[in-house]
Amino acid sequence: VQLVESGGGLVQPGGSLRLSCAASGSRFSSWDMGWFRQAPGKEREFVATISWGGSSTNYAGSVKGRFTISRDNAKNTVYLQMNSLKPEDTAVYYCAAGGVGLGTAVAHYDYWGQGTQVTVSS
Repeated sequence: VQLVESGGGLVQPGGSLRLSCAASGSRFSSWDMGWFRQAPGKEREFVATISWGGSSTNYAGSVKGRFTISRDNAKNTVYLQMNSLKPEDTAVYYCAAGGVGLGTAVAHYDYWGQGTQVTVSS
């Protein structure tokens, strides 16, 4: 299984970015998918997760109301729409696959992408 993230970059505070994660393999539609992030010197932390069918989602409190996770099973792709970005959102964002039960821990996922850098700065 390969996960490839894209869409990161430099954005001003208050701006928006949309991250994408393309997955290989035929099991994508049976997995919960997640987004995590890791800032320099900090632990990797949960951002959002979406159920295999897309009907259920869960968010970290710090991003709720600003970020939206979605998926397109026909394209084997999961997205993270990030609005009203803040400097504290600066981190490497990772896509994760193989989750169950809308897990929020790193250990709940089996597969990880290489990460994409998001920098929020004026």
